[in-house]
Amino acid sequence: MNQKLQNQIAVITGASSGIGAGCAKEMAKAGATVVVNYPVDGARDMAEQVVAEIAANGGHAISYKCDVSKEEEVVQMFKDIVEQFGTVDILVNNAGLQRDAKFIDMTLEQWNFVLAVNLTGQFLCAREAIKEFLRRGIDETRSRAAGKIICMSSVHEVIPWAGHANYAASKGGVMLMMKTIAQEYAPKKIRINSIAPGAIATPINHDAWDTQAHLQELLKLIPEKRIGQVEDIGKATVFLASDDADYINGTTLFVDGGMTLYPGFEDNG
Repeated sequence: MNQKLQNQIAVITGASSGIGAGCAKEMAKAGATVVVNYPVDGARDMAEQVVAEIAANGGHAISYKCDVSKEEEVVQMFKDIVEQFGTVDILVNNAGLQRDAKFIDMTLEQWNFVLAVNLTGQFLCAREAIKEFLRRGIDETRSRAAGKIICMSSVHEVIPWAGHANYAASKGGVMLMMKTIAQEYAPKKIRINSIAPGAIATPINHDAWDTQAHLQELLKLIPEKRIGQVEDIGKATVFLASDDADYINGTTLFVDGGMTLYPGFEDNG
């Protein structure tokens, strides 16, 4: 087993299901001790299932309840994790959601809720993680970097998406926040990058692939002609968190089967 993240502590937000759960499992396989964050009591059982699966495969994980949009909860989460494990090495800023509506029908509540979780949540968690990275500094027995952050973005940081203005705005914001803080903290050997998934088979987009007809319509947007799996994202996350990616900083890795290749032009437009 390749233990690229051996002895490292990884916090993964929104990890009770979907992409976050996939990242948690892959990071545990790579040797990390994983904190499976979940937002509300209703997600506790799912988070514990992820922890149990990791343990059954010989890995180490705990669950931790925290609403990433709430500053006091984020601050407390990082404090508790540092007290329990001594430090944090990796943050996967994954928590995200959608509240879709036509633009003229979108409420301020829908707008604010998506931005609070998808963008402000990433800001709060990244801020607390960077504070810990700076406190600890570089420990080369763990990693060549002082710390690593992977922000979960989306192909919609570059592809407009009608009916999803709040979501697309949040992911565009994630992109420039990531680049800005990567620029600011690269001299401190803190690496910050994003992953931009395309269409991944998760509960958030189940209605896009739940029938053969829906799936075939979706595949028109994907040159590789398959829907992505959470393992595709999890493995990319392990790579970016490992020393194999030590000279990669401030970039977005698109894991999308070619969705950003303008597939409408594949037959000459």
